[in-house]
Amino acid sequence: MKLPQKIAGVFAVTATAFAVSGPAQAADEVNVAFFLEWATPNMIAKVEQAYDDAMGVKVNWTNFEAGTQMTEAMLSGDIDISYSQGLAPFITGVNAGAPIRTVGIAVGYPANPCIVKSGSGITMDNASELEGKTVAVPLATMADYSFRMQMRALDVDLDSLTIVDQTPPDGVVSLTDGAVDMACLFGGDTVKKALEVGEKLMSDEDMQKAGIISFDVISVTDEFAKSNPDLVKAFMEVTDEANAAFAADQSKIDVIAKESGMDMDTTKNQMADFVLPSNAEQLADYFSEGGLAAQAIAVVGGAFATDDNPALEDYSKVIDTSFLE
Repeated sequence: MKLPQKIAGVFAVTATAFAVSGPAQAADEVNVAFFLEWATPNMIAKVEQAYDDAMGVKVNWTNFEAGTQMTEAMLSGDIDISYSQGLAPFITGVNAGAPIRTVGIAVGYPANPCIVKSGSGITMDNASELEGKTVAVPLATMADYSFRMQMRALDVDLDSLTIVDQTPPDGVVSLTDGAVDMACLFGGDTVKKALEVGEKLMSDEDMQKAGIISFDVISVTDEFAKSNPDLVKAFMEVTDEANAAFAADQSKIDVIAKESGMDMDTTKNQMADFVLPSNAEQLADYFSEGGLAAQAIAVVGGAFATDDNPALEDYSKVIDTSFLE
């Protein structure tokens, strides 16, 4: 499966622009990408302007619907840091030569679900009946990764499926209207709406048993990291402190719910499944030799490789852990 043409074009043009541009000036404000319907403790730090205070600059936050959009925005110069970009869109970008790198793990979570329309009679036990049907998938996202891994685990022929590239909100509409037989999604409210008209093809437990796990990264442009290392380090420190503060005291969860655009129950249910590794845990468990990140990046790198954008021989060059130390 090739990159969507728009994304591939942006990568090609902007990567060239990055290569020929002159030295950048230190930033006097920072633009950060994030997701709605994604309840993370750093939303408290966002509201309380802890990032602005620690970084000493104005921090602007913009929400996106997909990690691929975050990459496009970074390459166009509109975004400096993407918080909780899916590993799949990050890898898709670097496979295509995008000048971005990961500087840490944002959150680990159960793999995104694929939800089959109620009444279809399709379950994981007879998943081959999906062959010949239509599926809504936001391409080059972690939902896409989960979809591919589920199809592999259940021995469903990907080439037999008609795959429609849709953002999760659009996928819910298509599932509800019967335009697709299954939709693969992310986002607390979005998944909740999809489950009103369908059932998960594989449960979280079944996906975990099959080795299908997910995490999002914090990514930055190479240019921003080189020109503003102190700002990147401060961003990582504030995020780490926000996670630790919330682990000790959940009294401000209402702030997270409001900033995520979700009700309290949905927020609590989503966060119950989140893993928020500290900077120290990331260095020890994720980015150490043979760690979780190294293994997952290699798997995702191969899964999203194409003839035009092959997997990198060594992904260590797009991983920078110096800001975690």
